[in-house]
Amino acid sequence: MDEARALAALGALSQTTRLQLYRLLVGCGPAGLSAGNIAERLGVVPSSLSFHLQNLVNAGLITQRRTGRMMIYAAAYQTMTELLAYLSETCVAAAAE
Repeated sequence: MDEARALAALGALSQTTRLQLYRLLVGCGPAGLSAGNIAERLGVVPSSLSFHLQNLVNAGLITQRRTGRMMIYAAAYQTMTELLAYLSETCVAAAAE
């Protein structure tokens, strides 16, 4: 992961609703949840939810797929693994200097 992607991911998670949304999707596993189910569980209006979902998709933290008429969102575990590795590597390198 490069610095730009790390900053995009960290920026996306730096907002309360998006962090709650990401936590919810991590807990749901690869099956994910529909946008309607997410809105209901988090108590977020659909227009606001769409904005937050798109922000997390653009940062690569969640995926979206169409199942019939529904959009299903799921955590992109690989991106978080890469982000944690990037932070560990850069922080260790900085501490060694």
